[in-house]
Amino acid sequence: MKYFPIFLRVAGLRVAVSGGGAAAVAKLRLLLKTEARIEVYAETADPLIASWAAEGRLRLVPRAIGAADLPGLRLVYAANEDAAEDGRVAALAAEAGVPFNIVDNLEASAFLTPALVDRDPLVIAIGTEGAGPVLARKIKALLEERLPAGIGDALRAAKALRPAAEALLPGRARRAFWSAVFDRALAGDAAPGAAPLLDAHLDRAPAPGRVLFVGAGPGDPDELTLRARRALDAADVVIHDRLVPQPILELARREAEIVEAGKTGFGPSTPQDAINRLIVERARAGALVVRLKAGDPGVFGRLDEEIAACEAAGLDWSILPGITAASAAAASLGQSLTRRGRNSELRVITGQDVEGLADHDWAALARPGAVAAIYMGKRAARFIQGRLMMHGADPATPVSVVENAGRPGERIVATRLGAMAADLAAADLRGPAVIMLGLAPRAVAALASAPLSEAAR
Repeated sequence: MKYFPIFLRVAGLRVAVSGGGAAAVAKLRLLLKTEARIEVYAETADPLIASWAAEGRLRLVPRAIGAADLPGLRLVYAANEDAAEDGRVAALAAEAGVPFNIVDNLEASAFLTPALVDRDPLVIAIGTEGAGPVLARKIKALLEERLPAGIGDALRAAKALRPAAEALLPGRARRAFWSAVFDRALAGDAAPGAAPLLDAHLDRAPAPGRVLFVGAGPGDPDELTLRARRALDAADVVIHDRLVPQPILELARREAEIVEAGKTGFGPSTPQDAINRLIVERARAGALVVRLKAGDPGVFGRLDEEIAACEAAGLDWSILPGITAASAAAASLGQSLTRRGRNSELRVITGQDVEGLADHDWAALARPGAVAAIYMGKRAARFIQGRLMMHGADPATPVSVVENAGRPGERIVATRLGAMAADLAAADLRGPAVIMLGLAPRAVAALASAPLSEAAR
């Protein structure tokens, strides 16, 4: 971000506008909604500005702003509609250390004024860093359509109840109460009956800790399920693996504790027993724990071990499935995982297990038309290639290796079984990858008819 969004206190403080024309009027319409002490410096002022001054809503000074006027100002708007004069005002403000905005000159301004949705005291600011003011206005219109006009009244009523709500236990109990209050407010109830609702919540027993095993999908936040998004929004603690990217973690509540419990192939890893203890400790303390796993938690995610730890501790738990890497990779290839006349089964296997290189029913996998998604297979590529060909697999069998499936850095290596190990070594894949045995990218499905490379002969 080039601009850091903040809400600046202006109540009772001086804000100046230099200029008396249409640009000044436009800014003043916004500033007059605040409790700032507004000063307008203009030798000639629009009649509307003069009328506001006559009503006592602002102070009109019939001259240009000078250096002596700057000390103590909170903000300055240069709205003279004259580049030289606006530049002079900006230079004075910069020298005095006062934030300034030159109307319609984004690059020369120290701050910008976003599009605002005003449901006082609820204010929503929408900024595009000047790239799309029309988009900002469209979003503003959408939000204004969705937000009830009386939501500000509901918010003020809720604010008055805050001291009493302190009796609720911090964390989930308090959030559940406020969530219920504002659900009613968003439904259009301007007086959402917060006091009786508080009494009902005070009578409730404290909620026990709970664990949600959530699939983060292949890495694109847009591919999270709605249940996963809601879980992240409600979580007290998020314990995530190494493959969950930052954009998904940023969907968690700002107050949530974020803990990385990653495992790196052939590198530093958090022991599984330590992860189990962490989950149980946080949930026993009353937290809603989200155990966030890339892809689907039930596919090579050690889910059963973590569930067993929860059951041994008497903790409630649920599974929220996600899109696994095999599905994301097949989608990127433009292929289905099963097809009539080709394969009536799909195998999801691993190249590595706790014993090292994993062994499988290679004869079944070597049959014509077989399709398998092989996880953690990069380092086992030569072993897998050898076992399959030893059991009669055709060297021309299509193979696609999808790195970072479903993510911005996705890369597809289209090869054939006979050339797989050499092509993977040449590709130097660094990200997580899934080997799709028996599938070629639809755009290069003719690969199987091409001559074998030297590495495959």
